[in-house]
Amino acid sequence: MVYLDAASTEPLHPAARDALLAALDSGWADPARLYGAARRAQMLLEQARADVADVLGARPDEVVFTASGTQAVHLGVLGALNGRRRIGRHLVIGAVEHSSVLHAAEEHEHGGGTVEVVGVSRTGEVDAEAFAEAVSRPGTALACLQTGNHEVGTLQPVEEAAAACRAAGVPLLVDAAQSAGRLPLPRDWSVLTASAHKWGGPAGVGVLAVRKGTRWRSPYPQDERERRRAPGFENVPAIVAAAAALRARTGDAAAQAAENARLSALVERVRTEVPRLVPDVEVVGDPVRRLPHIVTFSCLYVEGEALLTELDRAGFAVSSGSSCTASTLRPSHVLEAMGVLTHGNVRVSLPQGVSEGDVDRFLAALPDIVRRIRASLGVH
Repeated sequence: MVYLDAASTEPLHPAARDALLAALDSGWADPARLYGAARRAQMLLEQARADVADVLGARPDEVVFTASGTQAVHLGVLGALNGRRRIGRHLVIGAVEHSSVLHAAEEHEHGGGTVEVVGVSRTGEVDAEAFAEAVSRPGTALACLQTGNHEVGTLQPVEEAAAACRAAGVPLLVDAAQSAGRLPLPRDWSVLTASAHKWGGPAGVGVLAVRKGTRWRSPYPQDERERRRAPGFENVPAIVAAAAALRARTGDAAAQAAENARLSALVERVRTEVPRLVPDVEVVGDPVRRLPHIVTFSCLYVEGEALLTELDRAGFAVSSGSSCTASTLRPSHVLEAMGVLTHGNVRVSLPQGVSEGDVDRFLAALPDIVRRIRASLGVH
């Protein structure tokens, strides 16, 4: 199998595997207790916290670990809104944010709050001027913006948004799920979230960072764990492994930059070759301001699920933002917001170390697969 779905989850980094196995022996105890094994687990937990904080540009006491990136977003959004109820109940988000942000926004609306959704260009970039205007409205409690889009790879104007939020006195939540461990992170944020399995850590570890001075109150019942911000027993071995993967990915900045450049060149090859090889294809997302590992295109007259099924049979693991998946009949909200073709969508996201040959094999197989699906529908 050629794995091309790193935006969903990056394969476990070797450093994470080694750290996980070691921590299963040394970090299994309850870090909240006082006996020797518990103190060892607590030391491992705090070292992992310090390592992650250093990469995020945060203080260790600003960082907590959650059960997932989705939980980190829910806690970040709802906690910041709870903390600023006296200021107002208006939330500003971009139209192409991750579904976890949208679901938190829906919960906020159900509780009587208001939500303003800022539109995007056809390439998927949030309108920075409209975003600044939205956050300047009286009663705005929080704004949310991702660093890079999870479906089309477009980078968002986080610096401009942060400046607008700073001028308006509004905290900014930055969802860094797709860029943490890949690109330098913005420093001007109030709340930041990330997900370990996106950078080669194990699944089940999210990161929530809340700057000192940012008002935040948990939307959950009080819990003694993780500074009363994230409930439940900490998975110390997984957290240690997540920190190890992040250290390995960011410890050599030159090496990571070189790998990003290599992946970006492969993405550019896909962006160029797919429209040449396959008729009636729309490549979406910004061609320049983009994450280095994601490329998305849509094929006319093809259902996304059928295309993914045939690619899987041919040995390629990819994802899609098209409709008619097992869980929903609704097209991707990202593609809809951009105003681009939603059917027959394929997201190719390259893991670290993927070979040029893997990409070439994908490009060689795709045209015939699309042709056969179209022919089965009577499209020639």
